[in-house]
Amino acid sequence: QVQLVESGGGLVQAGGSLRLSCVASGSILHIVEMGWYRQAPGKQRELVAADPSGGTTNYADSVKGRFTISRDNAKNTVYLQMNSLKPEDTAVYYCNARLFITYGRFETYWGQGTLVTVSS
Repeated sequence: QVQLVESGGGLVQAGGSLRLSCVASGSILHIVEMGWYRQAPGKQRELVAADPSGGTTNYADSVKGRFTISRDNAKNTVYLQMNSLKPEDTAVYYCNARLFITYGRFETYWGQGTLVTVSS
């Protein structure tokens, strides 16, 4: 099994910054992609940013230029630096990992979610 543990959420004023972290641990052969999604009250979960191994990062249009995703492959950790936060960024943020746990066995895992609240 694989576990994803997030940290770094909290309350911040509009214009402020937060940094989210997510560590993947367990039986991991190879991580294909790690990313962040978010779900605001009454809305569907949406992609915020994704970082595929050996590929190009991609971002939701709403966060381009404000958020930066990065990874520390040695630590199986993904970060989300969030700057110039807006009230509409308020949501529960979920870490996502797509990986092989053994050869030929590809699975997707989710973290428990961390709440980000941006006050106006």
